[in-house]
Amino acid sequence: MSVTKSTEGAVAVKLDLMSPPESAKKLENKDSTFLDESPSESPGLKKTKGITVIQALIHLVKGNMGTGILGLSLAVKNAGILMGPLSLLVMGLIACHCMHILVRCAQRFCKRLNKPFMDYGDTVMHGLEASPSAWLQNHAHWGRHIVSFFLIVTQLGFCCVYIVFLADNLKQVVEAVNSTTNNCYSNETVILTPTMDSRLYMLSFLPFLVLLVLIRNLRILTIFSMLANISMLVSLVIIAQYITQEIPDPSRLPLVASWKTYPLFFGTAIFSFESIGVVLPLENKMKNARHFPAILSLGMSIVTSLYISIGTLGYLRFGDDIKASISLNLPNCWLYQSVKLLYIAGILCTYALQFYVPAEIIIPFAISRVSTRWALPLDLSIRLAMVCLTCLLAVLIPRLDLVISLVGSVSSSALALIIPPLLEVSTFYSEGMSPLIIFKDALISILGFVGFVVGTYQALDELLKSGDSPLFSNSTTFLR
Repeated sequence: MSVTKSTEGAVAVKLDLMSPPESAKKLENKDSTFLDESPSESPGLKKTKGITVIQALIHLVKGNMGTGILGLSLAVKNAGILMGPLSLLVMGLIACHCMHILVRCAQRFCKRLNKPFMDYGDTVMHGLEASPSAWLQNHAHWGRHIVSFFLIVTQLGFCCVYIVFLADNLKQVVEAVNSTTNNCYSNETVILTPTMDSRLYMLSFLPFLVLLVLIRNLRILTIFSMLANISMLVSLVIIAQYITQEIPDPSRLPLVASWKTYPLFFGTAIFSFESIGVVLPLENKMKNARHFPAILSLGMSIVTSLYISIGTLGYLRFGDDIKASISLNLPNCWLYQSVKLLYIAGILCTYALQFYVPAEIIIPFAISRVSTRWALPLDLSIRLAMVCLTCLLAVLIPRLDLVISLVGSVSSSALALIIPPLLEVSTFYSEGMSPLIIFKDALISILGFVGFVVGTYQALDELLKSGDSPLFSNSTTFLR
């Protein structure tokens, strides 16, 4: 799984990145672990005067650098040392192009309907209303429902990934605690001390997660966001400096991996790139939105370069021993064990922020159907049920790499690849479109759909095959 990064200056920049009106419009964040204001901003806040080009770039990079980056080295292994980086480059270009499509369609409807802002769900709904099909026009409201559904699946999927990540890393820290030293350079094999089952670690985090999700004040959650930003930034810097050292001969690594594992690469990669929900809120908050397309291209270029670098260097450094999270490959000394502990703290803080997104979709809908007297008990009950659901799913599917691939294939591919090209066709078809553009949009959507089907099938197949096999890809020995 993975993680985030930004500069220290970015941590200090506070933004209201969400549209003020309805709670549904606060839901459009990916794994925006490094968005300082959390996945949504507090309702009722006054609109800011606007953010600068540099601020928009920083937040765009932070919004994209979520919990996928630490799993990209294993993704490169599933594609091959040549095919992996090339595929990441192509997927970065396509993801960036789809973000441009969404921005262009939203701008068109803002001008047409004289609205200052339009979120993802609104844009899809109005896109269906503008389509030449009478049936789609009559069912345009389903566009918003579909986007909300995939946002719920995506965000709850992130929460499941977080729980597996927490258990995975804490388990390894506890197993190695008796042999952990201050020496990070000796080449000594360490036999880890057996400890309790990983599922028990997941359950041990449940009380803390319950307390976190009961916090409904976003201002308080922003404090946790700040802590997560700092801890993850420090950890990622330490990881980067380690994997660039002593890279072995890469000739032993396959240029192209088996086609059977490529769908797992697709799911992990699109999981990392899927942050399309942060694009429209950022564009809305810029002082001069005309600069946003250039900022979007630059930001996605930076993100893609970082993804390719971390993914490739991690695979080169550890080869076939690369684990589901690159943090699990770090040496057994306190410097690198602290990286895992920092990540545990960062991911634990971020859980509540990601949980807030589906909660703000589901809870207002539920409490609108009961009397005011039952609103608070129902709110708390739903939160408790949802956090228990994410923990249960994590226990049932504890393979970190497969959880990432499954979430990416199921929901991220729909939000990032399938919907935007179809939205462009429905938005501009009546105004006349080049057959080449229609073909391009169809090709991207088909690519996304094939990845959705094949990636989901492969991830589920691997989960079924794993059966009673070891729950995690981390081994019981490693070097310090």
